[in-house]
Amino acid sequence: MDVHTTNYQNTLIAVADDCPVARGEVPPMKGDKKTVANIAFDMVAHHPYRYTSDDVLFQAYAERHDLTAGELDEARKAFFSKGQPCLRASPLTKRYGWGVHSDEQGKVALYGRETPEYDRLLQDENIKVVKAMKSSR
Repeated sequence: MDVHTTNYQNTLIAVADDCPVARGEVPPMKGDKKTVANIAFDMVAHHPYRYTSDDVLFQAYAERHDLTAGELDEARKAFFSKGQPCLRASPLTKRYGWGVHSDEQGKVALYGRETPEYDRLLQDENIKVVKAMKSSR
């Protein structure tokens, strides 16, 4: 079975050109349900450079589908047996103003587009920059 990954190394996913906010915003909850954006934000904002993109996307999937600990290994294999949208398609980069930096191990951290760190990453010649996907076609 092929394994597809969403991980990048030494890459900044820059905020989408049509992102409506000027600074990084915490994604709002939908009622009492956490959204994929909430789950990803909580993981990465509170634990920078601990998780890979794959870890974050799968955890969001697992939480949204109420998977038990015993189901996780099989579910992760099945989840990554087909291609998954990467963090370029995440609401964090498209709607909420967060750049996602992946270090050399593929571990990710968030930087608000208004921060000096975000600007520094954008200018760093050793870091590949890819744009988040636009919301509109």
